[in-house]
Amino acid sequence: MVGEEPLEKKRKRWVVGITGASGAIYGIRLIEELLRQSYIVHLVITEAGWRVLKEELGFESSRRQAALEQRFGEAMAAGQLVFHPNADIGATIASGSFRVEGMVVAACSMGSLASIANGISDNLLTRAADVMLKEGRPLILVPRETPLHAIHLENMLKLARLGVRMIPAMPGFYYKPQSMDEMIDFLVGKVLDSMAVDHALYRRWGDDQHDQQDPQQR
Repeated sequence: MVGEEPLEKKRKRWVVGITGASGAIYGIRLIEELLRQSYIVHLVITEAGWRVLKEELGFESSRRQAALEQRFGEAMAAGQLVFHPNADIGATIASGSFRVEGMVVAACSMGSLASIANGISDNLLTRAADVMLKEGRPLILVPRETPLHAIHLENMLKLARLGVRMIPAMPGFYYKPQSMDEMIDFLVGKVLDSMAVDHALYRRWGDDQHDQQDPQQR
């Protein structure tokens, strides 16, 4: 229709980054949920991130666009998922003038976390994260490493003091997960909570008690 706003202006946009930390499924599952809720997702993946996607999820890292289209073809065709090569420092998400709600890096390697903590913007992912910091937008990291040494902890503390949300890949067990998918969804749900995005990926503490109450007592 004439005068109709482009898709990107109608929907909220989030940047999602995937690095070389084990746990690429967290980023993929997060993207799936955001797309399901009609958000626009701008995706950037490091070189090591592609290696992890290949090793853990079977992505064909030598044909990257095709690999993503195989998983997210409809969303990419509709412009709902936008893929940016990590070397493209001129991408939209490298500029603070490009409006997004915020950025999530899932999973986040200690190397990428260290670069972000020290303002080293030598690729698109770390530059986009730096933009979130300088523009005062939400930045959420899902670090996955164990054990942690003092430098890891100091870098996380530095970022936490700057307002970066740290959501380590530590699933809970109080809801009695019955599968790996449920454990993944729990962690992704925690990320979505920090993004202020509604979801029903896991049963919250107290939900059972609430359901069992007399409706007249609620």
